[in-house]
This record gives sequence, structure tokens and C-alpha cells, in this order.
Amino acid sequence: MKITDFAVIFVLLFLPFGVVSDLRVQNQREVQQLEMKYTSALRTAVQDAGVVLSQNERQEREAGYGSDKFFRVDKEEALTTFLHTFFLNMGIDGDTAAQRALLDYIPVIVILDYDGYYTFASATYKDAYGQAVIGHKWSEKKPYAYVDAAGNSVGFTLDNYLHAYDARNQRWVEGFQKELESQTPISLLNNSLTFEQMRRSTIVRTVQEDLARMINVHNEKAARNGISYTFTLPLIPQEEWYNTIDDVGMIAFIQGIPVGDRYYNNYGFGGGRVVRKQSIIGGIEPGTGMKYFYRDSYPAPFQAVERFTDEKSAAAAGYFEYKYHNSLN
Repeated sequence: MKITDFAVIFVLLFLPFGVVSDLRVQNQREVQQLEMKYTSALRTAVQDAGVVLSQNERQEREAGYGSDKFFRVDKEEALTTFLHTFFLNMGIDGDTAAQRALLDYIPVIVILDYDGYYTFASATYKDAYGQAVIGHKWSEKKPYAYVDAAGNSVGFTLDNYLHAYDARNQRWVEGFQKELESQTPISLLNNSLTFEQMRRSTIVRTVQEDLARMINVHNEKAARNGISYTFTLPLIPQEEWYNTIDDVGMIAFIQGIPVGDRYYNNYGFGGGRVVRKQSIIGGIEPGTGMKYFYRDSYPAPFQAVERFTDEKSAAAAGYFEYKYHNSLN
């Protein structure tokens, strides 16, 4: 047999292995690209939603004066923003059928509010005609609640403000933990360190347990829709949970999207650090009668007359900007 014959046989024997190996590498590369695309879409969507949660455009939604973290979140606007950004980056903006199918891979979305949280998940409910339907809907607000052995209950918030029921005296109290320290027989309120540890662990545990329950419910719906994947609550580091509950925010989970020979699973946190918006004060300078506007954090020797949401509104009402440094000349 000639040497060329051996060469032909060698090529015929090993060429398929090379082709298969090349296809496998190409498939892995495509899978990685898809996973990067999905991860980018998810993170961008929750970040955009987090920004919406912390936007402060209307006076009645400003952070409370008692707590910089008290904030009335707009969960509908946050959800709309999340879905729009997510669908757009997934390349299905405007494709209603694809969007509906993708929602089957989102078992639950959570909005963390100041004194409780909302979940957006598949549920059975009655429509306007009284017919039972299955679809995604918001839950009622669920409190961050704790009950001790003596029957006392505490409703936590994202800071140290609380509502508590004093079982011994059968009364409700509320305020910051420091204000209520030694004022009730509720032992948890009398130690700042213990209170903070219990507050954080209660919020995390409450949300985790509810998520696990809702994901199990989602599994039943997914099975009816032909999805064989079993959804489970992902293992999220406790430190990441604790960082997440510092402010209002959104948590979104994606699970079971087929990518190559495996499934894509991920979650995203989108938090918006709430920054209290300073009011614009309109005042009159004594002696001259001149009208100036300034931020409420600035000391100014004026008689406050009006309050505005922004400088433009104050200027439109005839006020001039007050330059604080000028008063030092």
C-alpha cells in the first residue's frame, strides 16, 4: 500500500472527529454569546427599573422628612420600564407572542418597598366578566413582619422606623427604634444591635420563603405550558441580600431558557438609592422686598413665602436665585 493511501485513510478516519470538535467549539461560543446577551439584558432592565423607583417628580412622593428612605414606589412604572428594556435588548420588542412566551421563564419579580414588598407572578384570578383566568398580576403589599414568643409583633422597614404591637398593654406604637427604646416591654426594641440583626434577617427570610413558595407554584403552570424545566430559588449570598435591602429596589429571576445543551438561569438586583429631593423655597428679602429662591438646606435671611419643586417653577413665579456666598461679602 502506498504512502498516499495511508494518508487518505488517516484523513477519512480522523476528519469526522475534527469536524465534530470544531462544531462543539462553535456551539459553545454561541452559547456563551447568548448567555452574555441574556445577562446584559437582565441587568440593564433591573437597573433601569431601579432608577424609576428612585425618581422623585411629584411633591407627594418625596422622601419623608423623618426618614430619607421613606418613598412611595411606583411599581407599575418600574415594571413597564423593566419589561420594555428587557424585551428591547432581547430583540423581541413589538413581538407580543414572543414576549408572552418569555414571561413563562420569569417565575417572579419582586419590588422591595419601604415597609413591605410586592410580587409580580403568575396567578389565578377572575377577570372583569367573572371568569377564572391565569396570568401575571401584582400581589397586595406584604409586610416585613416579626412575631416573638410573647405575642408581640413588629413591622420592620428599610431603616430603623417600625410599627409594633405591645401584647401586654394591648396597644400599637410606632417610631424609630431609638425613640422607643425602654418604652415598651418588647425586648427586641431595647437593644439596637439585636434589633438591626433581626430586622435584616426577617426581611431577607420573609422574601426568600415567599419566593420559594411562588416558584413552586410557577412550576405547576410551566408544566401545563409544556416546560419540563424545574424552577428553583437560586442560591444568593447572604451579603448580597443584605446589600439589596438597604434601599427600595427590584429583584427579577430568569430560569430555564434553553441555550445549547443546557439552561440559562440568572437573577438581577436593581436598587435605586433614594436621595431626598430638596425643596426650593421662595422668600422675600426684608427691607427691599426682592423675591429670591433658594434650597431649603441653605440658611437665608428671608421670609419664606412659597415652596417649589424646581428652580424653573420658582423663576417663572418671579423669584431670582439667591447666591449664598454673596452674603459673605
